[in-house]
Amino acid sequence: MTVLGIGVKVATRPVIALGVGIGVDYGIYIYEQLRIHLAEGQSLRLAYRETLRSTGRAVSFSGITLAVGVGTWVLSPIRFQADMGILLIFMFLWNMIGALVLLPALVHLFGVRGSAQASVIPQTAELPSAGEAGPALKTCA
Repeated sequence: MTVLGIGVKVATRPVIALGVGIGVDYGIYIYEQLRIHLAEGQSLRLAYRETLRSTGRAVSFSGITLAVGVGTWVLSPIRFQADMGILLIFMFLWNMIGALVLLPALVHLFGVRGSAQASVIPQTAELPSAGEAGPALKTCA
């Protein structure tokens, strides 16, 4: 970005924050899906493949769509808008690649933290019968 003359300025900080926020979302989507597959007992290789088939497609589609959308800003005669288009294209694509390639590599190196069981919705839930109060109601009564 320095080569293009786009630095970190007061005007570029909100745009950078937007790009970072999108990148964090991509990482959360990929990591959570990996955790779920690994908690099911799949190997990292199979979990990664299944994650790419589902969530990876969505992250790729979103990253490319956003990059193409802001890519039209490059044609703007307004210098700031054109610069922000370049900055966002760079951020969206690198965040996407980082989530799809770097994050699984980091999981391989450092493992998975936390339990995926909390994020998996149970198939059956115990509900109180018609005359019985649930656990929350028993503590309040």
